Parts: sequence; structure tokens; C-alpha cells
Amino acid sequence: MWLEVPLILFLTIVAPIWIIAHYVTRWRMAKSLSPEDEKQFGDLWQVAERMEQRIDSIERILDAEAPVEDRQTRRARAQEASR
Repeated sequence: MWLEVPLILFLTIVAPIWIIAHYVTRWRMAKSLSPEDEKQFGDLWQVAERMEQRIDSIERILDAEAPVEDRQTRRARAQEASR
């Protein structure tokens, strides 16, 4: 009987609080980004910026070689030919 009372108190008070605190801590850790994730996002951001610069360069080259109207008519002709 002397062992039953502390066991009941542990199971009804301490264990639920312990479990709740454990999962709240896990939830908070999962909610934030790890340093590895932050580095990966930074790398992706740099890649996206370089890609945007490349696309801008390609658009300038295409605009210099052929005006927009010429490209649109060529694209329309290519679509008609593929039908």
C-alpha cells in the first residue's frame, strides 16, 4: 500500500505533465528551422537570383536579335506547322 500511493500520484500528476512538456518541446523544435535548413534556403535564394539574371540576359539578347512581334509570329507559325 505504501508503494501504491506514490505510484498513483506519479501516474496521475507527474507523468501527464511530463508527456505534455515533452511534446510541446518537440513541437517548438519542429516549428523552427535548423541551421542546415537555413543554409539550404540561402543557397536556393542565391541560385534563384543567378537564374533571374540569366533569364534577363537572354531576354535582352533575344530582344536585340528579334523584336517581340517577330518572335510571336514565329511562335504562331511553329504552332500551326505542328498541327
